[in-house]
Amino acid sequence: MNRISKLLTVSALAGALAGCAASEPVFTGLPPVQVTASGETDPVGTGKADAADDPAIWIDPANPNRALIVATDKKAGLHVYDLSGKDIAFTQAGLVNNVDVAGNIIVASDRNDGVNAHLAVFRLDADKPAIASLGRAAAGTGEAYGLCLKKSAPGQPITAALIVKDGTVRVGTLTVDGAPGFTTQWEYKIPTQSEGCVFDGDTLYVGEEDAGIWQLVPNGQTATARLVAPVDNQRLVADVEGLATIDHKGQRYLLASSQGDNAYAVFRLPGVDYIGRFAVAAGTYGATSETDGIEAVAGNFGSAYPDGIFLAQDGDNAPKAQNFKLVRWDQIAAALGL
Repeated sequence: MNRISKLLTVSALAGALAGCAASEPVFTGLPPVQVTASGETDPVGTGKADAADDPAIWIDPANPNRALIVATDKKAGLHVYDLSGKDIAFTQAGLVNNVDVAGNIIVASDRNDGVNAHLAVFRLDADKPAIASLGRAAAGTGEAYGLCLKKSAPGQPITAALIVKDGTVRVGTLTVDGAPGFTTQWEYKIPTQSEGCVFDGDTLYVGEEDAGIWQLVPNGQTATARLVAPVDNQRLVADVEGLATIDHKGQRYLLASSQGDNAYAVFRLPGVDYIGRFAVAAGTYGATSETDGIEAVAGNFGSAYPDGIFLAQDGDNAPKAQNFKLVRWDQIAAALGL
């Protein structure tokens, strides 16, 4: 959730109860290094609203230098952008929140039913380009909110993590042949509202918005859980939103959106060792703020992105609707001294 929207909701409720709006403290974490965006996407279709939410990156299996961006307009559906940021395809899907890709399969958390969770499943035709709906997979009770997929070899079963808005995490197998289906393998309850998630092998990292990053290791039908990066108003400032991983020079890094102070924290895996913070400052394409979803991928995507891409939702792209900013990963790595 966009933190401004969240604070406005809280303030409105407090005002109704107490006769005046409650003031919210402003926290600023450790100073981040500054980078600038190298590109941006066209705005999402829903204007004057907190609508853009989460991006994913599809890489062409026949040409690993080619990539597309799949992203949610959580009020309307799914967009596909090329790396120049041009909006090249859209499909209406209603309230879809988080999104991820596995091969040519797109999966989004489906919030159209606030009582029973579903995963919305699509097939990407990257040559047209077009997105075709394959249906919805029921995934238990509660409002579907966060979602991520485990990276797996082509043809292997898709492992999906669905996060219900109350913090319930369900990890299971998603089938897409015929009508989509979801079978839960294990489940764990994070204490409060959670959304962002990312797999590192079998280990799942989940962002509890007000508390920090949890590490969940499967343990039978549940998980062994540990809060590995708490909200401390230094490294992470609430809300903790999008999570992503990226490989660089033989190391893997976990990235987290520190939404409360418009920054991104970087940790080295597997120990979740804090490395530093960066922010996307004003430049040709503007700064990022109030970031929800993020994504990162290593690779050579041409002269514009020769060593990988970092993607961030921009919560304030005024006067246009919200969009997503693209940053060269090598610039972030250099700024952090990686």
